[in-house]
Amino acid sequence: MSKVQLVWLRRDLRMADNPALFAAAQSGPVIPVYVLDDECAKDHAYGGASRWWLHHSLESFSKSLGKHNARLILRRGDAVEELTKLAEETGAEAVHANRHYEPWWRKVQGELSDKLNLQLYDGNYLLPPGAVTTGSGSPYKIYTPFSKAVLAEFPPRDELPAPDTLSSPDKWPDSDSLDDWNLLPTNPDWSSGIVDFWKVGEEAAHERLSEWDDPVIDYDDARNLPSVDGTSRLSPHLHFGEITPVQIWHALKDKRSDGWKTYEKELIWRDYAQNVICQMPGYAKESYRDQFKDLKWRDPENDDDAASDFKAWQQGQTGYPIVDAGMRQLWKTGWMHNRVRMITASFLIKHLLINWTKGEEWFWDTLVDADYASNATNWQWTAGTGVDSNMFPRIMAPLSQSEKFNAADYIREYVPELADLDEPYIHDPEEHGCKPDDYPSKIIGHREARERALDAYQSMKGE
Repeated sequence: MSKVQLVWLRRDLRMADNPALFAAAQSGPVIPVYVLDDECAKDHAYGGASRWWLHHSLESFSKSLGKHNARLILRRGDAVEELTKLAEETGAEAVHANRHYEPWWRKVQGELSDKLNLQLYDGNYLLPPGAVTTGSGSPYKIYTPFSKAVLAEFPPRDELPAPDTLSSPDKWPDSDSLDDWNLLPTNPDWSSGIVDFWKVGEEAAHERLSEWDDPVIDYDDARNLPSVDGTSRLSPHLHFGEITPVQIWHALKDKRSDGWKTYEKELIWRDYAQNVICQMPGYAKESYRDQFKDLKWRDPENDDDAASDFKAWQQGQTGYPIVDAGMRQLWKTGWMHNRVRMITASFLIKHLLINWTKGEEWFWDTLVDADYASNATNWQWTAGTGVDSNMFPRIMAPLSQSEKFNAADYIREYVPELADLDEPYIHDPEEHGCKPDDYPSKIIGHREARERALDAYQSMKGE
């Protein structure tokens, strides 16, 4: 008889287009395993919002396995130790897993391969990181040439079907109870808004993709309009591997519109971010451009005024309606519109002069789609500190952005104190003299903030 095959799952909680699961199913009885290893990621262990999603995604995937008379085995602790124990308990011949590129997972994969027969597969990106290189054979650092090189390699691989059957072992090993992991918030339970906003799991991901089939045509323009929300909302499904970019690409590849082409490039940006962290594993913790270590950031840890401003930003109490709407949407739903993410990030970095790493940490804890590579790459792009980034002196004007992209209804939804204001007053009620008493004044004026940021930048450069 064929020996047991362990399938080590992480951010790949799906049945279809899962190379590790597909290969294991062809090799023998399958035992799917998820190990909750918070220690290996250290300060990038899952934050609160991601843990909420993880609970429901594991629950959904377990039900899918149940339809094949299979079980999801849950273990908590050191991934290498737990998988080694399971291999000994079950006599497993091999451990099958899809590659992950976060620095802690690369370390764990290396350690595990020294102990067990670890079979790794590429399954979570359009092309495997490192698959496209420059003419000299080195990895790309800049997005535009990377994107062109990826497009030149298309189409991506074919999709894999879900296994028709999964053979069961003679005996199932012991498993933790998902409820005992306490991934869901209690005392207080802050997740009601997230519950209302999201459906979780592989089936929900494909339902969302079907809903996205027509709107993607208008994505090029609609993606910038928070009140319309012409975004895919597929990012958390992609992050947890409930759907793959390959599946999305094949579903939409025949679209003939600027919207699809723009969305395709954003899928490629996701691949680009993985390539960045493969080259610079610490990208989420320190600026790529060393000179920014000398910029005189305001530090909430040691400056009471900075701490107060940072808290106002976190709570959506800055006096800038578009910023406050975004931060409140984040807290309520675990997600934020992509245009507003740029506005809120720029506000923290340049208006409040607080290091982007503080924002990265907050987004890591509050986003359901908090991805190590994408989160860091987007923050460093906005800050002007990244390997490929916007210039720091280009300071986004949030009040103008709000009016330009018709954010009035978005503000009304998430900042109810302003719901009765008409346009253009709702974008800057303080300037128009109609600020309600229960809405805060601006914590800093735009011109004052801009001058402070530019002065700090010029000082850093020694000018």
